[in-house]
Amino acid sequence: MQGTAPSKICAMEKTVVLITGCSSGIGLGLAVRLASDSSQRFKVFATMRDLAKKERLLECVRGCHRDTLEILQLDVTNPASLASAIQRVPEQRVDVLVCNAGVGLMGPLETCSQEAIKAVFDVNLFGTINTIQAFLPGMKCRKAGKIIITSSVGALQGVPFNAVYCASKFAVEGLCESLAIVLQEFNIYITLIECGPVNTSFLSNMQSMDPEGHELQGLDPKTYALYRQYSQHCQSLFQDAAQDTDEVLQVFLDAICTPNPPLRCFTTQFFMPLTRLKLLSPDGSEYVQAMHKFVFSTSKPQEDQA
Repeated sequence: MQGTAPSKICAMEKTVVLITGCSSGIGLGLAVRLASDSSQRFKVFATMRDLAKKERLLECVRGCHRDTLEILQLDVTNPASLASAIQRVPEQRVDVLVCNAGVGLMGPLETCSQEAIKAVFDVNLFGTINTIQAFLPGMKCRKAGKIIITSSVGALQGVPFNAVYCASKFAVEGLCESLAIVLQEFNIYITLIECGPVNTSFLSNMQSMDPEGHELQGLDPKTYALYRQYSQHCQSLFQDAAQDTDEVLQVFLDAICTPNPPLRCFTTQFFMPLTRLKLLSPDGSEYVQAMHKFVFSTSKPQEDQA
């Protein structure tokens, strides 16, 4: 009887999940779903940069998950904040790390300030690196763990007027693909969740140049017309193709619960023809033409119509 007790205790242990960027969107939704699991299989550490924004998360869980949810302050760009968050986790044990914190930047490249560009890379790339660096040693010691990254179709293919965002996400893809090769020796799995448009506040929260705003003053007429057209395309795309958050969250849940998740999971097949085109035509020319047609073929920019 005594010999079987440890295995029973282990079977009852919760899977410890730490999620960054939980003040809204996917991070908030995932924290709620895991903390509300009917079997209480998970202990969730939901983190966010600004704890003043925690009220929405608390409202969603309605205070019923004291044993399955804890909210921590964590700024992925601040090493001291990361160190403090790690100390709040019992035994510094995290079974599943979800790197979800991210920001966007949309607009003609020549209008993007160095400060704005740096901010995107600080969160999307260096913030992801910082977070993985903080929790990876513990996973290696335990020879077990999963690292889930909220990625994007913009991490696999260039998107007009999203050059900085795509550059930061392309870098994360290279980071994770490189790590995955080595980490299989430690029974650690990295999974990139490739999201398309999602019905969250990400688009409204994204730093973008208002086509009617002062940031575009002095921009050449052709680029200005193209950007206005892209902005309209983007709004239509979110109306027509954006996924419900629950649909996207299921992909995250599958990756968390699958013993050996793959390197990439796609939440939608909508963009797959364009993604495949990059592999079928390695020189990139067909993809560039296809993406241009996808975005700009509905009507010519106003500057051209004059």
